[in-house]
Order: sequence, then C-alpha cells, then structure tokens
Amino acid sequence: MPRREIFTMGDIACAEGAISAGCRYFGGYPITPATEIAEWMAVRMPEVGGAFVQYEDEIASITSALGASWAGTKAMTATSGPGASLMMESVGLAVMTETPVVIVNIMRGGPSTGQPTRGQQGDVFQAKWGSHGDYQIIGLTPASVQEMFDLTVRAFNLSERYRVPVFVLADEVVGHMREKLVIPDEKDLKLVDRKMPTVDPSDYLPFKPGDDLVPPMALLGTKYQFYATGLTHDERGYPTDSDEVQIELITRLSEKVLRHVYDIIDVEKYMLDDADIAIVAYGTPSRSARKAIKDARAEGINVGMLRLKSVWPFPEKIVSELGSQVRHIIVPEQNMGQIYYMVRAFAAPTPIHLMTKPAGTPQLPDEILQKIKEVHSL
Repeated sequence: MPRREIFTMGDIACAEGAISAGCRYFGGYPITPATEIAEWMAVRMPEVGGAFVQYEDEIASITSALGASWAGTKAMTATSGPGASLMMESVGLAVMTETPVVIVNIMRGGPSTGQPTRGQQGDVFQAKWGSHGDYQIIGLTPASVQEMFDLTVRAFNLSERYRVPVFVLADEVVGHMREKLVIPDEKDLKLVDRKMPTVDPSDYLPFKPGDDLVPPMALLGTKYQFYATGLTHDERGYPTDSDEVQIELITRLSEKVLRHVYDIIDVEKYMLDDADIAIVAYGTPSRSARKAIKDARAEGINVGMLRLKSVWPFPEKIVSELGSQVRHIIVPEQNMGQIYYMVRAFAAPTPIHLMTKPAGTPQLPDEILQKIKEVHSL
C-alpha cells in the first residue's frame, strides 16, 4: 500500500505495524486496555489474507500463535498484565523451541485485577524473568503512537532474525492516546524473514546453529522432518538428560541474543552532551520528562535524558557510561521501581534517585521538574 497518514490510537497503530511487518495470524482474548488491538485485527486480518481467532483464554491464544509460527506465518498475540501472567509458561516454550512470536503487553495497574482502565509499568520485570529457567528476552518500550507502529515492525524483525519471543511493552496511556501515525509505503519498509534450511533433508539438523548462533527454521508440512520440544534437546531436537547438552543449549539460547545486543538495544539521547543531571525513562514518563527538561534548562539547570526504546537486553554499557558522565540520575517509573534497580546496578556509585508513582496517572512535567530542582540542590 502507498504511504498513509491517519489520526489514530496506539493500540491500532500496533495492529497496523504488525500487518505491515507481515503478520498474518493473530490469536487473542479480550482484555483491557489491549482489546482494541484484537478488535482491529478482527477486521484487518481477513482484508490482508490473514487469520484472526479469539480463544477461550490467553494460554490458548499464545500457544496458537506458536503453532502458527511453526506453520510459517508471522504471528502475534496481545494482552495486559493478568493475561501476560497466564502466557509466561508458553514464553519459556517459545524460548526453548526458538519460535518467533511477538507478544504485546499494554500494561495496566496491578497486582491481580488492579486498575484495568489505568496505566502502569509494573510488568517490565515480568517480561524479562516471568518464565522459569535461564534465558534472554527482547523487550521494546514505545512512547508514542508512531513508535507503537515502528517498534512493532521492529519486534517482528528481531523475532524473525533471532528466533526468539519479543515483547512490545507499552503502558495504557501510550496504547490509548491518539496522535498522527505515518504508515510508510510498503516498499520502503525493511522487513526480515527467518532463515530457512537449504541443506538436503537427510542432512538437516533442526537445532544446529549457524555462525550467528541461530538455526535455520524448517516449517510444518515441508520436506524437512523435525521434532520440537520444550525438553532439553540436542541438535536433532531429541530430548536428553545430558549435562553437557543442557549447558551448551542454554548458553547458546542466551548468547544468540547477548552477542548481538548492539543490533537490538535502542535508546535516544536527549540533551545529554552537557548534562550534569540525567533522567532515565521509558514510555509515558519520558514524555513528561522531555517537557520538564526544557523547563529546567530555561532556569539554567543542565539536565538531559536517556530514553529507553528497548529495555531488554538492558543497555548496561550505555548506562554505565552515563553514570560516569553526570552527577545524578533520576528514574521516573509508573511502578515501585524496576528499571531503577538496573540503572542502580550499572551506574553506581553515581547517586540514583527513584521517582516512583504506581498509579494510573503518570508523573506530570511539573512533578519531574520539582524533582530535578531537588536533586540539583544536593
């Protein structure tokens, strides 16, 4: 399709981003504040030759997406906190079977039912460590309607390239805000498709990695035979209790992400060149921080922001370098502190100031400005 400009909400931008990325299967279950993604996909999937299925719960939704992926279709599901909790076992299955899939979490207040119609950022750690065992995950954090589109496209590209589940983590405000969205001409989009095997079927080992540590992926119904299991498996896909195979497999599953962190990590540096105070933020609080920074600089306070467009893998080196550059770091989050602990781990001994607000209303620009002034006076 040619380039389009529309005025729409973040959830719909996410759905359009998935379609532009080549997603042709969506399995989901309604949940506030992500339901608009499913509603839009129910309309748009048939229009582009894809399939939309509403399931009985989130467990069925994500497992159907894994199956669709193995059948050769780019697949996505979308949910919010309680639904993401139900999906976590299958996230581990996707990691172990190296199944490309995109999982969108429009974060709301928690724990439990919490505040269904209000936004928070309480699921960031859940996305990284919610499933059991040792693994690496990719998590992207859009802060605008346009980024809901752009980062959803990127989520599919990363998932296909590294055969790993990718989270799009947006707070409710980003999911429900309305702004201009530019949908590029499809010929201008750079899309990635998974590697396919080229060897003779008799020589095919389904989990034998290439130089990038990512194995080519055969599809159901093709001439290649394979066995995909959540059990520890060798390169043939056969289960084994071998310590050596377990160590080799789990190391590779982590290293295929960690070895490519600089292809994955995505940050924006805003007015940091001369800053002696830095804000590290993502999602809606980063929007408030941008205004607060402008106001603080008008009063002669040199402050800037490191905006995280991705949180997993965490940008350890970038945050460490930031810690050595500035006198103080402020971390505004709509939770009790999650990315704050990561910043503290890598930017110490620079003082790190948590500005927590586990409520439906994000930090406002004036509130962040006041925090900047407090820190500046120390």
